[in-house]
Amino acid sequence: MVRAASGAVYCREVFFLWRMVDIMSDNTRKEGPREGQTTEEAILSARLARLGKELGHHEASRPAEPSPGARSVSDPSAMARGFRLSTELVAGVLVGAGIGWLLDRWLGISPWGLIVFLLLGFVAGVLNVMRAAGVVAPNRLDRSDPGR
Repeated sequence: MVRAASGAVYCREVFFLWRMVDIMSDNTRKEGPREGQTTEEAILSARLARLGKELGHHEASRPAEPSPGARSVSDPSAMARGFRLSTELVAGVLVGAGIGWLLDRWLGISPWGLIVFLLLGFVAGVLNVMRAAGVVAPNRLDRSDPGR
């Protein structure tokens, strides 16, 4: 999973950096500017505090993410669907190749039956995959349909 492009990781890194600055500065931002602090440093501290508050609100409103070490749970129905689609394609190619090979042996037309039926098997496999995926409507050969 690529999350670095979304900016969420960047916001988290800025938030943690702000927390480290807060810890290392001995909470000087809460006390106001110190005696030796210039106005630019005071303005920068105020901006950093405002950024920290905004990031705190952003972190609180975001749902919790799973830890990077946690395994993602796969959807068994999606795996079954993928296995079915790949089986449809492979079965079409194998049946076409088998019929072509048998025709070659029976008629003695050696590579042509295999080539033609291998291509037909590939086309049939792709069509079956598209039907199973719902891209193409299923084959309807009902003659009893009153709409015809």
